[in-house]
Amino acid sequence: MLHVISQDLTSCNTLGLRSGASALVRYRHADELPELSRLAAEHGAVFVLGGGSNVVLAPRLESLVLKVESRGIRVVEESSTELVVEAQAGECWHDFVALCMENGWPGLENLALIPGTVGAAPVQNIGAYGVELDQRLHSVVAWNLQEGRLRELSRDECRFSYRDSFFKHEPAGRWLIVAVRFRLPRPWRPVLGYPDLARHPVLLAAGKAVEARQIFEAVCEVRRRKLPDPAVLGNAGSFFKNPIVGAERYEALRRQYEQLVAYPQDDGSYKLAAGWLIDQAGWKGRRMGPMGVHDRQALVLVNHGGASSRDIAALAEAIRADVQKRFGVLLEQEPVNVS
Repeated sequence: MLHVISQDLTSCNTLGLRSGASALVRYRHADELPELSRLAAEHGAVFVLGGGSNVVLAPRLESLVLKVESRGIRVVEESSTELVVEAQAGECWHDFVALCMENGWPGLENLALIPGTVGAAPVQNIGAYGVELDQRLHSVVAWNLQEGRLRELSRDECRFSYRDSFFKHEPAGRWLIVAVRFRLPRPWRPVLGYPDLARHPVLLAAGKAVEARQIFEAVCEVRRRKLPDPAVLGNAGSFFKNPIVGAERYEALRRQYEQLVAYPQDDGSYKLAAGWLIDQAGWKGRRMGPMGVHDRQALVLVNHGGASSRDIAALAEAIRADVQKRFGVLLEQEPVNVS
């Protein structure tokens, strides 16, 4: 029997924003799915909450909050060309990647130390250090709360793009991701094109003999050096997406800013480094009330204590307006606003 309770959510979001839920239910096992559909129908509005690492929560949520806490990892199938591993949605993403390393299942090492749960990972199509989640995804097992049925969505059906997926465009509360299956390729090949990895002394020394565990540890080291720990300083990781501009706009900016950081895309466009733009606009280390920009990574907005969604909205809008005025580029927020 599931129990609906009121809940303080301040510790349930990595930004540490003051927030609370008037109705929250914890999901832990697939047997509870039919009852979740009944509760969803009774409450109407539903919000699914995982690790709270990619959300900006309002001071009070009136919708039914489904807190995902399911656990379990298993091998679905294994062959000479691939290993398919399934993780329940409530598993901690980094712990899952670490377990893959321990079991000798390489392929996700570049995505180490990303906060959040496994179930939230495909929604945002997380990516880091040269690897995007959709490159390793087999399928997503999801429960349609309105129809009361389970469905397995293929990689194509998830309609992935840069920090985007099918799930972000569906009505809030329609889908509950139950489990995610990953296709880990065999033989494994390291992905070392990202500058921080290409220049890493341990990986350089290993050369062609580099191991997935070494990449995993290098990624963790780089992330800890660059990014604040949410347990110490509230944050949601990268707050803005890296904007993509056409070749003409890129060339105009390049003529004006010789040090412009940009990455060419397959379609001829360019992905600009949002952190570089924010840094050049002079925001690194600045504060507005309880919110501020991290002093080592301009892409990260941090809560110095006691902030609410209103405080972060004010800072984000000030940064957006300044960057657009200076560079003619509009920044898009990564974390989802939940009210």
